[in-house]
Amino acid sequence: MLEALSLPFMQRALIAGILVGGLASYYGVFVVQRGMSFLGSGLAHAAFGGVALGILLGTNPLWVAVPFTVVVALGIAWVRARTALGGDTAVGIFFSLAVALGVLFLSLRREYTADAFAYLFGSILAVVPADLWVVLGVVGGTLLALPAWGRFAYATFDRELALSDRLRVERDDYLLTVLIAVTVVVAVKVVGIVLVASFMVIPAATARLLSRTFYGMTLVSVLIGVISAPVGLWISYGWDVPSGAAIVLVQATLFFLALLLRR
Repeated sequence: MLEALSLPFMQRALIAGILVGGLASYYGVFVVQRGMSFLGSGLAHAAFGGVALGILLGTNPLWVAVPFTVVVALGIAWVRARTALGGDTAVGIFFSLAVALGVLFLSLRREYTADAFAYLFGSILAVVPADLWVVLGVVGGTLLALPAWGRFAYATFDRELALSDRLRVERDDYLLTVLIAVTVVVAVKVVGIVLVASFMVIPAATARLLSRTFYGMTLVSVLIGVISAPVGLWISYGWDVPSGAAIVLVQATLFFLALLLRR
């Protein structure tokens, strides 16, 4: 593994894995605590529409998938806030629409599109410098939004009390949804559309078993997300297995170990 780290593509994969693992597990805490686990999977499938549009336009799919998925996420948040429909219903409607658009965009290209299938299962070893800049941009946005962490946590535990304290909960919901959306898109590059929900939910669920406070849960979740990336890459390199699947299997192993510790 050490000799592999001298290769530029492995260095990029390691950096992307650590950063995306930390981001996904950080936002995963809010997703799990708010009972929105389906949101991660829904946005990942919605990102397929953006990826397909990027391929159709002949540009980096990630650059197109980010704004595309943000628009879908805002639509989900708006429907959830303005109608009596549940959050899962809104997610189901919008991700179905986005996937349908993705299929339409790919059909308009009228040629084999291997890139689209790479996004289904992830391709962390194919991360290019432009992808890293997107990830770093999401990290920067997260750091800028850190002052809102307390409000996010407050509304997560007691939304009605947060509203009674005149916090701008709906505005914060939109902000959090956008941040989750862009995190999901960059995670798609690492583990693929199929596994991205696991990348976000499993570390947070594990942390929930091990921590009694929201702050502690956040720290443990991020730690799991950050550690699982290099370990998964090491397993992937040594056993010649898909890297995204290896990372998720590491996270799942830690989850079951946490279950055993709780008994």
